[in-house]
Amino acid sequence: MEKISFRDPDTQETVEFFCLEQTKINNQTYLLVAEEEAGDSDAYILKEKAADGEETVYEMVEEEAELSAIGKIFSELLEEVEIRE
Repeated sequence: MEKISFRDPDTQETVEFFCLEQTKINNQTYLLVAEEEAGDSDAYILKEKAADGEETVYEMVEEEAELSAIGKIFSELLEEVEIRE
């Protein structure tokens, strides 16, 4: 499983997540990432905001309707994963 690093724009801290799945909807790329590779873990849905060469900018999806809709899609893609809001 691919491990990706993100830099928090506020603290400049680097945070690493495991990328569980990626999907593209209406030309918008989303990632489902988790803190742990296996087992129960907090997971987040990230949305691509900009791509510049090798660096891509993502932000966490926070809007409830979008989070629910994308969460359902990831649940279908990963049948063995339970996504709770």
